[in-house]
Amino acid sequence: MSDAATLKREVCDTIDAMSAELLAVSHEIHSKPELAFKEFEAARILTGALEKADLSVTRRAFGLDTAYVSSFGERGPEVAILSEYDALPGIGHACGHNIIATTGLGASLALAKLGSRLPGRVRYLGTPAEEQGGGKELMAQDGAFDGLDAAMMVHPAGVDLIAMPCICVSEVSVIYRGRSAHASAIPHMGLNALDALVTAYQAIAQLRQHIRPTERIHGIITKGGAAPNIVPDETAGLFYVRAATAEDLIPLKKRVQACFEAGALATGCTAEVKWAKADYLDLKSSMPIANAYEANARALGRDFFPLSKMPAGSAGSTDMGNISHRVPSIHPMIASAPPHVMIHNPEFTKWAASDLGDKACIDGAKALAMTAIDFMTDANMREEAKAHFAATAEASARSVAAAYDPNGLSHIGGCGCC
Repeated sequence: MSDAATLKREVCDTIDAMSAELLAVSHEIHSKPELAFKEFEAARILTGALEKADLSVTRRAFGLDTAYVSSFGERGPEVAILSEYDALPGIGHACGHNIIATTGLGASLALAKLGSRLPGRVRYLGTPAEEQGGGKELMAQDGAFDGLDAAMMVHPAGVDLIAMPCICVSEVSVIYRGRSAHASAIPHMGLNALDALVTAYQAIAQLRQHIRPTERIHGIITKGGAAPNIVPDETAGLFYVRAATAEDLIPLKKRVQACFEAGALATGCTAEVKWAKADYLDLKSSMPIANAYEANARALGRDFFPLSKMPAGSAGSTDMGNISHRVPSIHPMIASAPPHVMIHNPEFTKWAASDLGDKACIDGAKALAMTAIDFMTDANMREEAKAHFAATAEASARSVAAAYDPNGLSHIGGCGCC
């Protein structure tokens, strides 16, 4: 068995040798952006690369048409390496998921090249629908993350961070139905569904004055009516509800639900309120593993921005949070654009396929592969990660139980890493 340092040098050399192929994958996915649950071309490209490397792959894995899994390794700790590859409506890969796809692929291919010298097992997972729908939670419900010792991925950003600041988010759809009438001639015959939605919106606006600084509620009217002289008989809205933890999110959702019900009660309309099937949980970073990732990334020349200096309230959401409450996990950020360029901004789309984005693909693949080797070979790190996870395991179990509603809507949920 080779020592860890030798294995780490070897995986880095392997990634350098295949860099042209990896960057071709990144650019091809970037040029063909696909939305959540529809990433058929990206899944084809990534699974094709696995088969070209003589790795077995299962397509349409864990209940999702664009998910896949490839497992290898003979014995030892099992580490999941994740790829995401969905894009955003209208602005393509403004979250850089082409980079996430490539770092996961590159790390996995390099680790597979170690063959029998790999000191553990790898479960390489293609995870669709991070931007909307909570793909990882849906896969987890089908056993995708069962039996793992650790899970890891890396996400693009404007700076390198040891972890992504994250809070929980739940998405909710509301439809009000009333009765149409001529708004001038016979308004008394109508039940105004727009009034119902506006009443609920204003109630939520008033609620926002009395929630914690770590909580957020924001939404839009997606359907407001057909014409000013027709009493609207159907309106619709879409809202995000965020909190620091799942235990804080549960009561906040109930308060928002009451606002929707108030709109119906005040106007005589009916309200159809549908919450997402999958809530996104806060990120529970495994610091023993994250510290190893930082050391490996620094060895590649990366410089990390201190989490303590991040602006207050600058937290997003990701369905990787759901996995982090099931298994020790990391979700560091890797600089792929200048610091002033934020993800989910059209300008970030350009940087995701730039020289800086390409460097992130290669460095991210190397850092993930080296961190996986550290975890597989360092029993002390594994014990520390296990103890770190166990310290809040009961709260995590409650969070996981609250994050999935089998009767919820699968086409909404979270808002990706935003």
